[in-house]
Amino acid sequence: MIRKAKIGDVKRIHSLLAHFAERNLLLSRSLSELYDHLRDYAVYEMPDTGEIAGVVALSISWENLAEIRSLAVIEDQQSKGVGRRLVEHCLSEAVILGIYRVFSLTYQPKFFEKVGFRVVDKNVLPHKIWADCVKCPKFPDCDETAVLIEL
Repeated sequence: MIRKAKIGDVKRIHSLLAHFAERNLLLSRSLSELYDHLRDYAVYEMPDTGEIAGVVALSISWENLAEIRSLAVIEDQQSKGVGRRLVEHCLSEAVILGIYRVFSLTYQPKFFEKVGFRVVDKNVLPHKIWADCVKCPKFPDCDETAVLIEL
């Protein structure tokens, strides 16, 4: 089950993201950032236990552009369609909001290509999206790949 994240989910989301950040598979998010942007997040709850097994965020970047970020699924639920469903949830939310271009900066471009995204040069993205990058420890030497889908 995919649902909007709640305040009680923040520490589990933080732990899940930290787990993958330690493996350099995504960028970490502070607790403060998670609380500040909680409305952007959705979680995947295991049907039998209610445990949070996946997370994703849809962040509005500009007038007609949103970003999928912080996509993570626990290892034993990977390759079962959970990540795809989380991304599709974000894409549906983008369309409801009237946003038809969605991008991600990722270390997993092949996953996103399977969902319909295409790899693009980072320069096609507006400069406004780079505001968060200044806080990144990898700035200015970003090694993520930009992917984009037009809905």
